[in-house]
Amino acid sequence: QVQLVESGGGSVQAGGSLTLSCAYSGYKYNYWCMAWFRQGPGERQAVTAIDTDDSTHYADSVKGRFTISKDRFKGTLILQMNMLKPEDTAMYYCAAKPYGGAWETLAFYEWWGQGTQVTVSS
Repeated sequence: QVQLVESGGGSVQAGGSLTLSCAYSGYKYNYWCMAWFRQGPGERQAVTAIDTDDSTHYADSVKGRFTISKDRFKGTLILQMNMLKPEDTAMYYCAAKPYGGAWETLAFYEWWGQGTQVTVSS
């Protein structure tokens, strides 16, 4: 069973930065597809992912501002968020699935963290 634990959320002014972390247990999960989703007032949406081949994917709304990475030694998925905007305000969730492709499809992810809140004020 995969356990995903997010941390690093908080409140920041527009233009600021935050770093989110998602700790996971188990060496084999180092090579799974892992992603960040977020949910504001609407539906939960994909933000970014590292696929099974280490390729990275980003939603258009965060390209150039967010960076996803994975520290395999520490078993941690990291989301560096720069130039934050009020519209980035949401609950951010870490998710994982054992196979690649279709990184934006929420239904394919089998394991989820509890989420961490990010609030960006103008």
